[in-house]
Amino acid sequence: MKQSGNFDARDAAVFQKNEITEHYIYKHLSGKVSGVKNRRILSQIADDEMRHYNIWKSYTRKDIAPSRIKVWFYTFVSMVFGFTFGIKLMENAEKTAHDVYSRIPGSFKEINGIIRDEEEHEQALITLLDEDRLKYTGSIVLGLNDALVELMGVLAGLTFALQNTSLVALTASITGFAAALSMASSEYLSTKSEPDGKSPLKAAFYTGVAYLLTVLALITPYLFFTDLYLSLGIAFAAAVCIIGFFNFYIAVAKGVPFKSRFFEMVGLSFTVAALSFAAGYGIRYAFGIEL
Repeated sequence: MKQSGNFDARDAAVFQKNEITEHYIYKHLSGKVSGVKNRRILSQIADDEMRHYNIWKSYTRKDIAPSRIKVWFYTFVSMVFGFTFGIKLMENAEKTAHDVYSRIPGSFKEINGIIRDEEEHEQALITLLDEDRLKYTGSIVLGLNDALVELMGVLAGLTFALQNTSLVALTASITGFAAALSMASSEYLSTKSEPDGKSPLKAAFYTGVAYLLTVLALITPYLFFTDLYLSLGIAFAAAVCIIGFFNFYIAVAKGVPFKSRFFEMVGLSFTVAALSFAAGYGIRYAFGIEL
């Protein structure tokens, strides 16, 4: 294949590999996603990616295997975290490669058709899926946010007040479990009073489970370590990781800003924790408690 500008056969081979990889990803997902419309859209995109592969093959004149690791990774992520997240994560990762298409010399007559197809794919994927885990994002946020803010405050206060990791873990577990049930009940009643088509039971479930999983992650260090402040530090680190992962998930799946939401949640959680830590210190010495 002759070079044209800065574009040569090696570039075409990269594009060809991307297209065949995405073909297999969309093909696998089309057989696993629910809904006739969703399956049809993903199948059509898979067919388009195969057609693009054959276009690049006409320039490279060789067969290229897909990236099996990428096929496995994006299929696995889509099954665990939802099809919307998996597909949009893949599209974001490949966005740079797709943008390069617009800089390919006009002598490649097929490129305009490929660019048009990619734009149509993006539009189709924007409204592709209506998954419960996205529909009930507000409920998950409620559970996560309340658990992080409240329990980090509780852990910080109890760490200074009780001075015993086992007692802190026991007290925080009881508090967390009761609070999870309370939050789930409140979300049930709140959702039931809103005519938005969401199931009150599902909303309560997502809120309660998000709360309980967060509680479990935060108290785990107190179960394995005897050093109070090491346990508190690991709990803080776990809180940051939870906030970071969830906000990344929402940023990818819903296309919203990541940094502002992340720092807002971190700032709120740590402010409450710091105030509670100071309160625990003050209460301990005000009552003369020594453990």
